[in-house]
Amino acid sequence: MTKEEIFDRIATLIKEQLGKVDLVVTPETSLKDDLGVDSIALTEFVITLEDDFNLEIPDEDVEDMTSMGDMLDYLALRLAK
Repeated sequence: MTKEEIFDRIATLIKEQLGKVDLVVTPETSLKDDLGVDSIALTEFVITLEDDFNLEIPDEDVEDMTSMGDMLDYLALRLAK
């Protein structure tokens, strides 16, 4: 899976979760500032990612994710293993 494919998938998932399918999401998009994702929504999103990509994401790793690009880099690294 390429980074572009991973990003397309996580962008689709966050749009679905937020109920905003027309939302423009880039790697620079801030989860909190641009998308208004609070800690509960972030936890729900991480669970969705874990299910969709079939991996476990430790809570301490989530703390470093502030943008869509952070999630992309993390998932690309984990999926490459």
